[in-house]
Amino acid sequence: MSVNLTKELFLEKVFNFEANKEWKYEGDLPCIIDFWAEWCRPCKMIGPILEELGEEYAGKIQVYKVNTEEEQELAGAFGIKSIPSLLFVPMNEQPQMAVGALPKETLKQAINDVLLKTN
Repeated sequence: MSVNLTKELFLEKVFNFEANKEWKYEGDLPCIIDFWAEWCRPCKMIGPILEELGEEYAGKIQVYKVNTEEEQELAGAFGIKSIPSLLFVPMNEQPQMAVGALPKETLKQAINDVLLKTN
């Protein structure tokens, strides 16, 4: 299950960019953040896939969604130029951005390689 992030929730659960200059992940599970918009067709294609992955990896990762139309400051803070953009956030490393509607297998590979560090 994914959680829609407002700026307030983002500051609390992901990264308080108002208080910290250096990246410091606030969450207790690695996460994927889906930057999307209602009018974006590829976003609508990838949305259900991310929901499935959130269920498959329940308790291991968190899936968040940021509506770039409603949360323009968050989109700006991460330099989002095209959507969908996915931010993969491991626990103790720098986040990695992927752009575009990636297939489910590619997303699973990224979850395992970037977020969970398994082969």
